[in-house]
Amino acid sequence: MISSILLAAAAAVPPTPAWNPTVGAIISISSVVAVLLATRIEYPNVGPKLPGLPVSVPTFIGAMAFGHIIGVGIVLGLTNIGRL
Repeated sequence: MISSILLAAAAAVPPTPAWNPTVGAIISISSVVAVLLATRIEYPNVGPKLPGLPVSVPTFIGAMAFGHIIGVGIVLGLTNIGRL
């Protein structure tokens, strides 16, 4: 059974956008920026190294996850203000 608090919160949630190339570009750019910022952390090379990148596998996975979280926030924010 769905709680009444969840039903009350569901009415206030803005609609999410359908996927399109703009959304994909925003997510991709934010992920690349997160990987570039990951090289600035204290220990970016702990663990197995990725060939061709200055970060390790755990750093890369963490940076990509962080980039997706930031990208989703950007997409939802732009959708909420009506720009996307």
